Amino acid sequence: MNGKKKDISKNISILIPAFNPDTKLITLVDNLTKAGFTNISIVDDGSSEEYKPIFNELGLKKQCNILVHAKNMGKGRALKTGFNYFLNNCKDCVGIVTADADGQHGIEDIIKVSQRLIDNPEKLILGSRNFSKSNIPFRSRFGNIMTRRMFGLIAGIKVRDTQTGLRAISSDFALDLMSVNGERFEYETNMLLECKSKNIAIDEVCIDTIYIEENKSSHFNPIKDSIKIYGVFFKFMSSSFLSFVLDIGLFTMFTKLFYNITPEYFILLSTIVSRIISSLFNYNVNKNAVFKHKTYDKLVLVRYYVLCLTLMLVSGLSVSATWFVFKRSEVVIKVIIDGILSLISYKIQKEWVFKKMNISEEL
Repeated sequence: MNGKKKDISKNISILIPAFNPDTKLITLVDNLTKAGFTNISIVDDGSSEEYKPIFNELGLKKQCNILVHAKNMGKGRALKTGFNYFLNNCKDCVGIVTADADGQHGIEDIIKVSQRLIDNPEKLILGSRNFSKSNIPFRSRFGNIMTRRMFGLIAGIKVRDTQTGLRAISSDFALDLMSVNGERFEYETNMLLECKSKNIAIDEVCIDTIYIEENKSSHFNPIKDSIKIYGVFFKFMSSSFLSFVLDIGLFTMFTKLFYNITPEYFILLSTIVSRIISSLFNYNVNKNAVFKHKTYDKLVLVRYYVLCLTLMLVSGLSVSATWFVFKRSEVVIKVIIDGILSLISYKIQKEWVFKKMNISEEL
């Protein structure tokens, strides 16, 4: 074995979360031990009794540590269990590499991400797949491309593969990840968001895209799990929509009232009054149901209303200016402008107003 592989086997621990695995897990572990890895943790995430012989066989290997959940708790929880064991028992390691149990990650790719972490311990290393290839199953291609694009739009983080299970994580970052929200597949997305909040760079290593039997063994549901991954964004948009309906209703009513009083400023005044009322509703929904900021914090309230005031003025001035130019329906103009401002508001609330909260709070 060459010097590079010796460094990897000494400084890198392997973590494999597994739920009802087949013999591909045994093959993966055999390949890892042949490559020189001596610390391999496998989390049995509540697998059925018929799969216990696989874990029993792996437990006989001196390089393996079997960690057991009494019931299925999800991939996120399995990863945290593995991180906890790693942090308590592998204090001399540079970091830990997570890999899937279904045979999708080749041994050479595991070695590549391991070496990249040793060379760059301050970064999160992703083993990223190429989803443009024609042999990729539709379910995997659809799920990953959709989440990648939404993730880039919502979070402002551009990576090629948001759902890769092959990741190399430093010991320090693994400790931070113990407190990150998420019990299932959304946890891997939250991990990327944690990189942004902690200013940790993300490095991607191109890996082979391996799908066995059309990836039938994958427990990832592209619709259900994508909704869970972006649950906070969907809840935010629902809150914004309800506040928007309230705001538009009030705006329509006040324009009729204020037009007879002050034709020059009726739009601006209607915007201000309706926004004050709808913002009270929106703040309480976002605080308690979307971002789940349970504690009372005056600074959060101040931030929210600084944002609200700014967006209110931008909306009022923009709608007024557009209406004076086109002399068209002020309500339609407001719908278009406020729709754009709503997306801007989400990013600012996520990254500034409620910054103390992990915006990927579990549903």
